[in-house]
Amino acid sequence: MEVNKTKFDSGLTLLTIPQKERSTATVLVLVGAGSKYETKEINGISHILEHLIFKGTLKRPTPQDIAAELDRVGGAYNAFTGQEYTGYYARVDSQHFSLAADWVSDIFLNAALRDEDLQREKPVIMEELNMYLDSPQQYVSELWSEVLYGDQPAGWKIIGSRETIESISIDQVQNYFQEYYTAPKTVVVVAGNIPDRAEEIINNKFKSLQRNERPSKEKTKVKQDKPQLLVHYKETDQTHLCVGGHGFSLKDDQRFAQIILASALGGNMSSRLFNIIREKNSLAYYVHTSSSSSTDSGSLVTQAGVTNSKVKKALRLILEEYQKIAQNGLEAEELQKVKEYLKGSLRLKLEAAHQLAFHFGKEQLLTSQTLTIDELIKKITTVTNKEVKKVAQQIFQNKNLNLALIGPFNKEDLQSQLTFK
Repeated sequence: MEVNKTKFDSGLTLLTIPQKERSTATVLVLVGAGSKYETKEINGISHILEHLIFKGTLKRPTPQDIAAELDRVGGAYNAFTGQEYTGYYARVDSQHFSLAADWVSDIFLNAALRDEDLQREKPVIMEELNMYLDSPQQYVSELWSEVLYGDQPAGWKIIGSRETIESISIDQVQNYFQEYYTAPKTVVVVAGNIPDRAEEIINNKFKSLQRNERPSKEKTKVKQDKPQLLVHYKETDQTHLCVGGHGFSLKDDQRFAQIILASALGGNMSSRLFNIIREKNSLAYYVHTSSSSSTDSGSLVTQAGVTNSKVKKALRLILEEYQKIAQNGLEAEELQKVKEYLKGSLRLKLEAAHQLAFHFGKEQLLTSQTLTIDELIKKITTVTNKEVKKVAQQIFQNKNLNLALIGPFNKEDLQSQLTFK
């Protein structure tokens, strides 16, 4: 697969991933601005800005003008906010590539950012927050970040709080846009059946992007010397929990062993915890383990929805499986199975042009690298059982355990459960 990188004089990075056999094209712009770049006073501003970007530009003055143009050609478009980036994209029939490039660059560069739009959008964002709060399966992931990192940007909600959403002003939004939406920390990715002139088109469309360096973010502090619990009491029919520990960042190659470890534990329907928690003990409908890594932190977590009366049993079984891998590692056959699963699932995931765009764009933005799929697979397949065992021993320690939970419990009910026997 051909991934070409161009660095323009402005500092903007362009990745082109041509796939002439496709019938579609994707234009994605990723900017290094997210909740980790916020202060407590403006927590949620990255997400607010993402919403306001769609409210109008000089060329497309209203939300209807912005939406209708791509709707007319059957395009797919949206945006997303994370802790370390915000993204905007359009996917279209390849004959409409120029339209997609114009549309994405216009909303990204020329958003009106009007106070009347901000005031009209705040109730909408409040309803989005209410939706998350009313969905324990989603909200427990927010609590997971909070229990891991506490009162610092990495532990705050991406969407912000009711108080900050209400208090943020249009001046603050405009200042944040000017500070963080800059060429040196922006990556544009075009993928699929793109024209030979794609580089020239993107250069022309984004040439007005400001060139100043944006402020640096606060480094995430990771310090823990005893198990941590965060219990959100709620009268639910099912308890939702996240249990795991701190792991490895994008800068640490041990993250590849962490990925294998997570997959072996709960990456698919033949994984250890799916078999133990669901198939053998009928404790949960869903249970999965995932690995995450950012520029300055990482974690491994198992999430499950468990009947209230069996929460303690589920926790014990999860922790027992953590401990087994820390003590014994993986069998050779299991390790090979996990590697083959990860190879296959990665290739399947990256078949679609928009997934390719996000994968390579994120890697470039956060690590300044664009490992090919084959290079990434090599990183995974060369991990040894000794390395997996070492990573498990580092993550699965009593002092490193964390639990976030939503259900009809108090912290005291579960304190004694968060320990390896």
